Amino acid sequence: MKTSTLALLATLSLSASAHAVQDAPSFSLAWSEYPSWSVFGVAADRGLINPEKGKLGPLERRHNVDIELRQADYDPCLTMYASGTVDAVCITNMDVLNPALSRKSVMILPTSTSNGGDALVAVGVTDIKQLKRPREVKGLAKSVSEYAFVRGLQKLGENPADYVFSNADPAAAAQAMQQKQAGFEAIMVWNPFVLQTLRNRPDAKVIFDSSLIPGEIIDSVVVAREALSRPGGDRFAAAVLDAFYEINRRINDPRTADDTYKALGEKFSTLSAADMKTVCTQTKFYATPAEGIAALSEATLKPVMATVVDFCTKQQIIPKTPKLAWGAFNDAANADADLVFDPSFMQAALARAPRPPAGGKQPAAPASPAAPAEPKK
Repeated sequence: MKTSTLALLATLSLSASAHAVQDAPSFSLAWSEYPSWSVFGVAADRGLINPEKGKLGPLERRHNVDIELRQADYDPCLTMYASGTVDAVCITNMDVLNPALSRKSVMILPTSTSNGGDALVAVGVTDIKQLKRPREVKGLAKSVSEYAFVRGLQKLGENPADYVFSNADPAAAAQAMQQKQAGFEAIMVWNPFVLQTLRNRPDAKVIFDSSLIPGEIIDSVVVAREALSRPGGDRFAAAVLDAFYEINRRINDPRTADDTYKALGEKFSTLSAADMKTVCTQTKFYATPAEGIAALSEATLKPVMATVVDFCTKQQIIPKTPKLAWGAFNDAANADADLVFDPSFMQAALARAPRPPAGGKQPAAPASPAAPAEPKK
């Protein structure tokens, strides 16, 4: 009799679990290796999110939403998003402008900003003026690299027209410099290529980097407006934010920091925990909802986006100027915007966060969600 009762309870439990998965709306997020985007891979490895469609991790159960994580190189991620293959993508504030013209988009989460992670590395150079024409700086054209190069020159009082930026794959350019190939004496690349080049080519040095333009290169999670408007779209956004902030909490907790840096490094070009700490100082995470809200505010971001849009227009990266808006994406005033910077999901995450007690003492770190019941590959 006891055995039969236990069997019945087990059957009912499995049935309830299957029913919950079946009822949970499904959304997809494409991500590529980058410090603040590899967070989602770590969230999956740590059991916070089950990356497979139809299987829920504890954060997905908490919000009753199914998140399918799709990892790919950066360009394929952009293609997937632009074509409507995925609902959301990890993307920069510059690269989102083009797909937003044909697929109305909403930035729900700024994840980080380049604070030295994009750098001009050169050999045999002591002053930026030594790199004027006809010398060439190699890097990925019409990308964040070229933007950081042009803006860095402007910040240093130089005229970008006096310099040549020549298109090259960043990985290949970094390797060519490390191997001392002719024609690769100056490259504009991002981490891990910066770190690897400086380590493998001792005579190379950073001429300038993206710390000259703080807050201009923003990494983010962008969701299609139509996906956010579907039933469960708000819960999808909430679960994505909770996953991001939970991993950031672990990064900033001395008890879990080293293990989390190690996990991030394994996702990001197999760097060690020590190297990953260095990388994360050069890629400043918006680690809390309050930091993200400040970064996404109209007063902070509007002048930055005017500069970014101007660059993209002049470089013919975008065919026309997109309409940008700030505030809730579903406000009537923002209905015609191509890209909305919406802080409301971070404001909701801030409201969910534990508050300090009246005495001002910070509360203990919240317990991490339990491991998912479903097996993972």
